[in-house]
Amino acid sequence: MIRITKIFTFETAHVLYNYDGKCKNMHGHSYKLFVTVKGKPVNDLGNPKNGMVVDFGDIKSIVKSEIVDVWDHAVLINALSPHKELGEGLEEQGHKVIYCTFQPTCENMLYAIAAKIKSRLPEGVSLAYLKLHETENSYGEWFAEDNQ
Repeated sequence: MIRITKIFTFETAHVLYNYDGKCKNMHGHSYKLFVTVKGKPVNDLGNPKNGMVVDFGDIKSIVKSEIVDVWDHAVLINALSPHKELGEGLEEQGHKVIYCTFQPTCENMLYAIAAKIKSRLPEGVSLAYLKLHETENSYGEWFAEDNQ
């Protein structure tokens, strides 16, 4: 098995309902997402992907369409909380709002990212690891072996 990683960045705001710290206020982060997949490299001279687990461009396409292009410069709001009204007000003013069915913490964002990526990977390739930096010094990690 070989693991390969591609790194992405995006800017996203969130608001945490009922949080007891300063992050209860709407704020944003410059997120840095590390996506690691694993598989066996193709061993077929006739295949244009010979020697690759998966083309880095294919990973980029999946992550951009499922995460980066959707969440970049948006506000993540827990639609199951009273903050839904806040989101509706922001939308009325022309802002990009993403409604989640979870508290939009780094931890829960990792679960959502994993589900979105796993559903799009080609056969024989699996998601092995995610790391999401919320700040330079704070990040969460998702490991496949912990989520079987």
